[in-house]
This record gives sequence, C-alpha cells and structure tokens, in this order.
Amino acid sequence: MIAPHRPTLDEIAEARKRIAPYFARTPLVRLDLGFTDRQIFLKLETLSPIGAFKLRPALNAVLSRDPTALRNGVAVTSSGNMAYGMAWAARLAGVPMVAYMYRGAPQRKIDGVRDLGGEVRLVSAETWWDYIVGADRPDAPELLINPVTDQAVLAGNGSIGLEIIEDLPEVDLVLTPYGGGSMTTGVACAVKAGPRQLRVFAVEDNSAAPVCAALEAGRIVTVETRPSFIKSIGAPSLVPQLWPVARELIDGAVAVSPAQVADAMRLLFRKAKIVAEGAGAASLAAAISRPDLKGNIVCVISGGNIDAAAYSVVLGGGVPAA
Repeated sequence: MIAPHRPTLDEIAEARKRIAPYFARTPLVRLDLGFTDRQIFLKLETLSPIGAFKLRPALNAVLSRDPTALRNGVAVTSSGNMAYGMAWAARLAGVPMVAYMYRGAPQRKIDGVRDLGGEVRLVSAETWWDYIVGADRPDAPELLINPVTDQAVLAGNGSIGLEIIEDLPEVDLVLTPYGGGSMTTGVACAVKAGPRQLRVFAVEDNSAAPVCAALEAGRIVTVETRPSFIKSIGAPSLVPQLWPVARELIDGAVAVSPAQVADAMRLLFRKAKIVAEGAGAASLAAAISRPDLKGNIVCVISGGNIDAAAYSVVLGGGVPAA
C-alpha cells in the first residue's frame, strides 16, 4: 500500500469541482445552547444524498480514475458509510461494486449498499481491519480503493474543510470524528492552509481511543477495546500509513463516552430536528463536555445512518446495546 501525502489546496479544490455536480454544498448552521464562551456550529453532512459525508471521497475516488481501471468494477472495505457512498458512485459510473463489511455492521448501511446495486461480502472484524491497514487484501478483480489512505479519498474529504472556511472564516476549532482518520486529515489540510491559526481535534469513542493513546505515547499503540453502539469510529490501533500525515495536523484528541454521545444525539433531535448516528454526534458531545474548548467551534456531523431500533432507544433516554 502506497503511503498518502498531505493533499494540497489545488488537489482539494479539484476534488470539489469534480464532485460538485453530484453533491450539493451542505449547510453550516449555528446551534444556540446558551454558552457565553463558545459558539457551536454544525456542518451537516447528514444532508448528503446517502446521509453521510462519505459520498464526497467515494465520488472523487471513482471519478478521478481512468475508466480503464474501473473495467472490472470497484471494491472497498468499510464499516458502512464508505461502502454506501461507493455504491452510489459506482452506480453513477455504471460499474459493478463490492463492499467488504464486517459482520455486525449496521443493517441500514448494508441495505443501502444493496439497494444501490452493490454486493456486500461479510468478513470477520479481523479480516476487515487487515484489509484496511494493508496487512492482507481480498483476491478479487475489482479495483480496490482504500477508504483511509487513498489520495483521492483524502482530497474529497478536504472539500468539507473548504466549505467550513468559506462559511465561517473566523472559526477557532474544528471537531471531527476519527475512525480511520481520512476525514480529519482531509479537513485539516483545507482549514489549516490559510493564515488563521486554528485547531483541529480528533474525537473518539472512549470504548476504543487509539488517537488519544498515540498522542500520549508519542507513537502508535494498540489499545483495549470495548463493545459500543457507536460505529465508524474506534479501532484497536491506527492506520500506520496515514498517521504520519494526520499527526502533523491534529492539535489534540477528545474521547467521549457512549452515554455522552447518546445525550448529544438527543440534543440534536430536540434542538434542531437532526438525526445523527453515534459517530455523527460525537463531535458535538466533545464540544459540550470539554469546558476548555472555547470560541467558534465547528462540529462535523458526519452521518445519520443509524438503525431504527438503536435510535428509538436513544430517543427514549437510553444507550443502545453494542
């Protein structure tokens, strides 16, 4: 697997231009929670055609390829939203698509892939992780696009950052959920390219927080993980090919609990009628739970694809089972 480089503004701008005909700009809205020391803004990636930001990187990854490379179709390893986005992009390109998803991935995301004509191949969590970090790869004829380290994926995610800076030039802090790290890295590349000194924090589920552990240890470490209803963030370790790039851009990390995330999900629904999955609400949970985070804070609400049964538990005041 080729290690990615830090996307340039030109790469990110080209990605945004490439995907613009298919991806409407998502809004940045203020959430008034009565704080006197911070203003919270929400970047609503839940309003994408697939209900998550992953359509941006998937579209850029597919549309930037030479058509001959796609002749056998595309494949991706994903816990859900990237597979969903890749199925959408593959249908647009008129090519077959295969998703390698771990057993236990949210059913709504599995159904979304299949509804768009994609094929889902369920693998163990261990195999799924080996595919992402490049320790192993599926024996398949399709073009395999890595959801974390692919250069076009990083540039596509950077388009989120461009929109944030354009809509709120005076932003002080951007909070992004950190799964594999491609969104945090892409967004940070865009927002840190200007003259303003601002910070980007990674947000994790404290049931599995490898970024916090790596920043504390000064190196990648393997962490103990606990089951959690929050999908798409949290892993036993970090993707080693991306970490050197991400580490240069990340100013800190926040680990939030499933209970704090569930509170944030309820708050989003109650105050703004926004449906967010666990990972999507994690950035807001961090903004609320950390009183030291001040100023103009942008929380990337990354997705809203949560199974109905789990969401009903949240709205009922509980924390869903893992």
